[in-house]
Amino acid sequence: MRYRIAHVRTMPTKLEEGIVYVSKEFGTAAHLCACGCGSKVRTPLGPTEWSVREGRRGPSLHPSIGNWQRPCQSHYWISNGSVEWSAKWSSKRIESGRKFEQLRREAYYEDRYPVNWVSRIWQRLKDLLTR
Repeated sequence: MRYRIAHVRTMPTKLEEGIVYVSKEFGTAAHLCACGCGSKVRTPLGPTEWSVREGRRGPSLHPSIGNWQRPCQSHYWISNGSVEWSAKWSSKRIESGRKFEQLRREAYYEDRYPVNWVSRIWQRLKDLLTR
């Protein structure tokens, strides 16, 4: 199956196969599972989530899609409009992957919004000076 991209403001109620719907306004993408089971796959877009690149041959969605909560448990990438299948993950690997993603998100935001006491004081001073 080949995917194409459709830019939308809001997600349609009924998704069509082979289309990655992207709402830049709401920072989300959606498509039907590549295995054909009919599950809607929603992927939030952002620096710690997924990204969509629109290429000449079709969209690429990164990182991979892991439908761990669905019966199919499909695992794949959408790359240049094509599906690239990956190995099925064990329950242990899924849990490990979720923990890694959470740590990666926390590290990303901690770098941008430090929470130590010096940073808090500095931020309060900046807030007072800019009022």
